[in-house]
Parts: sequence; structure tokens; C-alpha cells
Amino acid sequence: MSNIDELKTASTDATAPTASSTATPLDTVGATMSPRSRTIRRMTSSSPFYMSIVLLVLIAVFSIVAPGAFPSIANARNIITDASTLMVMAVGMTFVMVAAGFDLSIGSVLVFGGVCGSMAMTWMGTDNIGTVLVGLLVSMLGGLAWGLFNGFVITRLRVPALIATLGSLGAALGVAQIFTNGNDVRDVPLTLIHISTASFLGLSYLFWVALVVVIIGALVLRTTKFGRHTYIVGSNEEAARRAGINVRRQLMMLYAISGTLAGLAGMMSLTRFATTTIGGHSQDALTVITGVVLGGTSLYGGIGTILGTVIGIFIPAVLQNGFVVMNIQPFWQQVAIGLILIGAVFIDQLKRRARDRA
Repeated sequence: MSNIDELKTASTDATAPTASSTATPLDTVGATMSPRSRTIRRMTSSSPFYMSIVLLVLIAVFSIVAPGAFPSIANARNIITDASTLMVMAVGMTFVMVAAGFDLSIGSVLVFGGVCGSMAMTWMGTDNIGTVLVGLLVSMLGGLAWGLFNGFVITRLRVPALIATLGSLGAALGVAQIFTNGNDVRDVPLTLIHISTASFLGLSYLFWVALVVVIIGALVLRTTKFGRHTYIVGSNEEAARRAGINVRRQLMMLYAISGTLAGLAGMMSLTRFATTTIGGHSQDALTVITGVVLGGTSLYGGIGTILGTVIGIFIPAVLQNGFVVMNIQPFWQQVAIGLILIGAVFIDQLKRRARDRA
């Protein structure tokens, strides 16, 4: 088989996740479906569509159970702001998982980035927007460093992604604690605090940052050669290699993106809480992976969209907020998210078996 044929085959695998795309769909009378009908059927049978229904059901349930607290504009803003940091990390995780990768280190990299950013701003000793921008740059560079480290260990040392990023999870958090002697950094510029309390069109600036990241991520993943190569690598790494794609370089760039966005999330968290919250992000990786999988990204690679991830990430965000409103112990939040992740992975396996049979 020629390189061109292999590339076409891999591209087809990456962009046609369901069996219905390989056969001509028929309506109830046996006639060929119109393009519009096919589009509607494809949309209503997708994971994002089902997860949208689940999200609406959760919102309705919490609104009925806690009518005086949950269904309010102020609480909706809190949910959106809380989800913004997770959403930024989830975009990077989507890229990695579409390529059949994994990154457990994002929560610790977030902490590391926030610590680096806060230390840089403290070292400058000034209090203006320039100081904040320097802190942002340092935070993202710190995340980039860990992303490149993960990519190097996975592609060059051939350590499985699960083990490599699990090691980085502990190492990044440990280095952050060494920098701060295990204490949170609370001395942040007033300019940063002012940004955290400001809003645009009634929504926090953190949301608008997350929205920009989501739009750019969606465009890159779906409309660029880099995005197509990501799908191909996740669908069939060997076919991608034979077709001339530099798989090592592609994976390095993907983990670099994930690390950089985790660093950005670290600065966003620092902005929201005005402290590094070193001990508050141990469950971030679990929450992000849950949201990405709920959004339709396959653990086996080759399938996933940023839109689905955005919908999926709001499910654990709404769930956590609803539990807080109902005064349910936070331990139960971890139980619920863990069980949801197991269920999402099980459904993903069922879909994969159905595709294999087809």
C-alpha cells in the first residue's frame, strides 16, 4: 500500500467514528436520506448531544431540590467561573487523548505554574499590568517545561504515558512545594486581585480567556493539518508513521500544549483565589479526564471534539456546585465523579466494540 493510500485510510478512521458513516443511511421507507436528515441523525446520536441532555437534567434536578440557591444568576456565574479553569486544561487534555495519549500531571503542573508566576511577580516588586503579564508568561513557560519533559520521557525514553505523567504529577507538585517550603504564596499584586473581581458583559475575565482557548483549540483540531495529524496518530500510529507523519514530534507538541495550558490554568487559579492553593488541585486531573470522556473523546484515540469537551466539563462542574449548595460532604463529590468516570469509560468500550463489529 502506498503512503497516500495509508494516509487516506487513517484519515477515514479518524474522522468517521461510527459505523453509520461507512454505509448509506436509509430512512423508514428505504429511500436514501437527504444530507440534512443525515446531519440531524448524526448530531442526535453523538455523545455531546446525549451529554447535553444529561447536563440539562442535572440542572433541573438541583433547581428543584435547592430552588432558593441553585437556579440563580449569581450561582450560574460561579459555575461558569469554576469551569473556566477546568475547561482550559480540558482543551489540552482533548488534544492528548485524541492522539491516544494521557496526562495525569495537569493538576500538579497547574500548581507549579501558579507558584512560578507568583514568585516572578513578587521578585519584580511592582504592581501593574506589566507585572501580571510577566507572571502569566512565567507560569505558562513553567507548564511548557513540564509538558516537554512528559513528551521527552514518553517519546524518547518510551515510558508509557500513564507512568510518565504519574511521575510528573508527584515531581511537579514536589518542586512547587520546595520553592515555597510547602506554604501557599499569598503575596500577589493588587492588580491581579482587581482582575479577579472585574467582569465583561457580566462574566468574569477568566471565562473569556477560557472561551478564546476553546475557540482556538477547536479551530486547530478540526481545520488544520496539525489537527488532522493528531486524529491520524490516535487512530493508527503505525499508519501515520508510514504515511510520513513525524509521530514523535507530534506527540511532543501535544504534551507541550497540555503543559502550557495547565500553566495558564495555574495563573487563572491564582487570579481567582489570590493564592497558590497548593493542596487544592489533587482531583483536577480526575475531573478533567471525566469531562473529556463524557464529551465523547475516546480513551483509545482518534475520536473527540472540543465542543463535546466543553459540554462534558460542565457536568462535573455542575455536580460539584450542586453538592455544595445542598451541603453534601465533599467526599461524596469525589465518589460521584469517580463513578461517573467509570461509567463513561464503560460506555466508550461498548461503542468501540460496536465499531469493531461493524
